[in-house]
Amino acid sequence: MRIISALALSFYLAVSAMAASQTVIKAARLIDGLGGTPLTPAMVRIDGDRIVEIGASVKIPVDAKVIDLGAATLLPGLIDLHTHLCGHYGTHWEDELIKTTPAYSALWGARNARVTLAAGYTSVRDMGTAWPYVDVELRNAINAGAVPGPRMFVAGAYVSSTGGAGDASQFSEYVHVPSVDNLADSPEEVVKQVRKNFKHGADFIKLLATGAILSKGQSPGAQQFSNEEILAAVTEANRWGRQVAVHAHGIGGIKTSIRAGVRTIDHGSYLDDEAIEMLKATNRKTFYVPTLYTSKIIERDGRANGVPESEIQRSKMISGIKDIGFKRALASGIPIGVGSDSAVIPHGENAQELVCRAELGESPMAAIVSTTSLNAEIMGWSDRVGSVTEGKLADLIAVAGDPLKDIKELTNVGFVMKGGEVFKNELTK
Repeated sequence: MRIISALALSFYLAVSAMAASQTVIKAARLIDGLGGTPLTPAMVRIDGDRIVEIGASVKIPVDAKVIDLGAATLLPGLIDLHTHLCGHYGTHWEDELIKTTPAYSALWGARNARVTLAAGYTSVRDMGTAWPYVDVELRNAINAGAVPGPRMFVAGAYVSSTGGAGDASQFSEYVHVPSVDNLADSPEEVVKQVRKNFKHGADFIKLLATGAILSKGQSPGAQQFSNEEILAAVTEANRWGRQVAVHAHGIGGIKTSIRAGVRTIDHGSYLDDEAIEMLKATNRKTFYVPTLYTSKIIERDGRANGVPESEIQRSKMISGIKDIGFKRALASGIPIGVGSDSAVIPHGENAQELVCRAELGESPMAAIVSTTSLNAEIMGWSDRVGSVTEGKLADLIAVAGDPLKDIKELTNVGFVMKGGEVFKNELTK
């Protein structure tokens, strides 16, 4: 009898633990991230870190925690394809290596990760740091539960040509900073940098194919890596089963990168009709990821943040051009990924990118799909995040109003859940 009682007690405790691990969320409506008709009203049942049931009404298990969000709208956690979480907003990146330390970058990175998560971004693709591999360690710390933050998909270190947009040696030739070792000037050197980044924990490669707005050297429209060098990066990354994202403003760098088979064209400012047709022909293998809000922020905050006047003028010059490129892409119907370039913009203002896209003609539903399920597809994470789907991770957010009526609702996220754990709740009484 004692053995039977012990088994019965063990079974009871196991069942109780299972029940206690479940959460049911109620909301006025649910936008699933896939473009379907919103579910009204909506309930989502979560077991541990996974979504297990969705419906207008679901059975509430005994002892389950119920979160009633009232008139709010529930959505998948948002995803940003272009962030730089490490470092301090307001420290110009060209100054980081001589005025800060890796520890400074990491500690501010932990703060920025928390702010980004609170803004509703439960996953990000982080596009590299001035101090190499600090993003790798931030990702690892978040995954270990040491600090709160979004799921991170990281580049590790930029790969740039000498004098290119990612050449961080913006100081005297007689000043030597050993950590500046991200430069490559031949296909062979590119391959070595790709291998080194993966060795040190990068998830993908960030290659700077053209000039940039916020750096010295050639203009944003100029191609800096040769065709052969860009192809070498993609070929080597593909051997590792990984992706390449390219920083590319100019049309030459854009088209060369599409031909090489990169995963994303980030910024893509000079996008033209031929490039759009080339993107279509890749059959969702290569995507365009504009960054539109940066122009407003550089004009607003650039001087106060120490951005050189020459770079502020570059931003003004290219602002209208990239808006035209986005409108051209939108009219074509190609899928358009979403990236904010946070660090150029203040962390936490990521969703202002969606507001800019709406101002240029994108519908709220298209913007939501792009920053959820499409972004997950681009990262290769569709199996785990990007939509409110049974079996996926319980990464959920909520806003007080209806973002289909006003996309600005997504700039004020009141509820954030990541992996079944509530990080923020300002919507329940």
